[in-house]
Amino acid sequence: MSFKHKTVITVVAILVATAVVIFFYIDPSTYPFFPKCPFLVVTGFECPGCGSQRSFHHLLHLNVIGAFRQNPLVVIFGPYILFGLYIEYLGGKNKFPQVRKILFGKQAAIIILVIIIGFWIGRNIF
Repeated sequence: MSFKHKTVITVVAILVATAVVIFFYIDPSTYPFFPKCPFLVVTGFECPGCGSQRSFHHLLHLNVIGAFRQNPLVVIFGPYILFGLYIEYLGGKNKFPQVRKILFGKQAAIIILVIIIGFWIGRNIF
């Protein structure tokens, strides 16, 4: 591994750790420190990501039900995203080439897009 690669990994790890600490100790629903969703501010409708900051805060406190109430997609797709990061950046490409093709291929992307759009429409209707 090159020095540049190690430096990038170190910087990303520090940024992620900092974000986790901030989200653990500061509740996004009570502090104006966190940005508001521009789509919600402009239209009054929630986007698929609305509530994800609060959901992440709840997950860090092991409150899965609270996290699900804020944004179900974070709870449902969180493990999928983490697995995708493992596959792509931590050596999973060679260990699970078929899984990568199935779970992160073109058809999977279309299915996920349909789920996100359906959730976006559904959360604003109901």
